[in-house]
Formats: sequence, structure tokens, C-alpha cells
Amino acid sequence: MAITKFAQDYHEKMFPGYVSKFLQTDPEFIERFDNFAFDEVLRMPLSEGQQPVSDVTRYMAILAVLLGCQGIDEFRAIVPAAMEFGVTPVQIKEIVYQAVAYLGIGRVFPFLKAVNEIFEEKEIALPLPPQSTTDADAEDDGVNTKNRRVAGTQAQVDIFGEGMKEFYKSGAADSRHINYWLADNCFGDYYTRGGLTLAERELVTFCYIYAQGGCEPQLEGHTAANFRMGNNKGMLLQVVSHCIPFIGYPRTLNALAVINKVAEKQS
Repeated sequence: MAITKFAQDYHEKMFPGYVSKFLQTDPEFIERFDNFAFDEVLRMPLSEGQQPVSDVTRYMAILAVLLGCQGIDEFRAIVPAAMEFGVTPVQIKEIVYQAVAYLGIGRVFPFLKAVNEIFEEKEIALPLPPQSTTDADAEDDGVNTKNRRVAGTQAQVDIFGEGMKEFYKSGAADSRHINYWLADNCFGDYYTRGGLTLAERELVTFCYIYAQGGCEPQLEGHTAANFRMGNNKGMLLQVVSHCIPFIGYPRTLNALAVINKVAEKQS
């Protein structure tokens, strides 16, 4: 078995004391996968002056990609590994909660159950500390930041720019409510929560979207938003590179095309 020392050591950091059964049943496969995912990918070349993304950023992206591609079994395996590398229970929960706005509860429900089961096994007390900063009963007077719509609109403005200030009022009369819901539900209920910064929330949103595929128009908007939030082209290229073993090449190449397209527009 020619698994590199680097890959073996990294695997041990992820899964202390765990020996995969695949070493017996699928030795050729696991050799190639581990050497790629846990060695070659981690040593990827970086552009001049580019700093490697942190372990926390890497694992938050992987968790979000696994939600997007519905990789529930791998997600169960990666949650404990992510915690070994510094991702907190609150961050994990927030990544799962926010995914509902982009994937729907039908696809997120198994992941929420999985996280609860893992936390219970680890004796992490549930529920976790509250992270909501808005009040469902707060009046929308246009300035009360406890109101979901007001706070959500401000998050949209912070992320996308001043053009979002009146977005919740826009659109055809018969579908305008969806733009309102984007403000009060998608952004007001999730982006305003604690646990993740706006830049981190935009990064995981980018990952949900590209991992589910077929949403390239929305991916363009959120790629531009990531750039605005400081998640530059080099960082996004690192993120999609780290996630290749978990999502594969076709959707990675689609994401790469969008990143390059948005970067070219802004150059």
C-alpha cells in the first residue's frame, strides 16, 4: 500500500484512531483517493502572493458542498473531522440552517438530523446558544433592525450594494412577494444570525449553489458578491480546488467558468 506519509498523517488528524474498512475491500481505490484528497490537493500550487485558505474555511466549504450535492454519508464522516480542524458546533449548525434557503428543507432535513445525532454522540448540549438577532414580532418601520425585512435588506445592501435597498418592492405584482421573502426570509432569517460572518455566509452560499448544479445565473451573482465581501478570485479557486474530491470535475469546471467570467467583467 503506497499511501504517502503526508496523506496518512492528515487522515489521522481528520479521523484519530480510525482505520477505514476500504483499506481491505478497495485498497487500490483508497490509495489513489487518499493520496489525491489528503496530499496532492492540500499541496496545490498558489498564485504569487496568495495565502492558503484556513482549515476552518476549507472544511466549511466542504460541508456546504456536501449539502449542495446531497452527499449525506460523506457529510456524516466530515462533520467530526471538521471539528478536529476548528469548525465549531455553532458554525456547523449555521451552515446547515442557511442551506434551507438555497436547497429547501426537503434536501436539508437529513443533514439536520445527522448533525444532531453526531452532537448527541459527542455529548454536545442541544439546543446550541441562540444566534438570532431579529424578532419576528418587530414592526417594519423601515429602520428597526430587529425587524426581519429591515435587517435582511441591510444584509443585501452590505453584500450586493446600494442597488438592493428597494429590491424587496421590485418585480411583477403577481411575484413581488418572492423578492420580499428574499429580504425577510433568506437574508433576514439567516444572514442576520450570529455564528458566521457575512463573508463566510456568502462563501458557503457559493458552495451550495455550484454544488447543486444548474444554477449558474445565481452563481454569477453570488460570485460577484463574494468578491465584494473580500473572497477574491484566488480564494474561490482554492475553495473549488479543495472540494474537487467531494464534488467531482463537471460542477467544478462550471464554477471555474463562472469565477473567470465574473473576474473578467470586473477587470
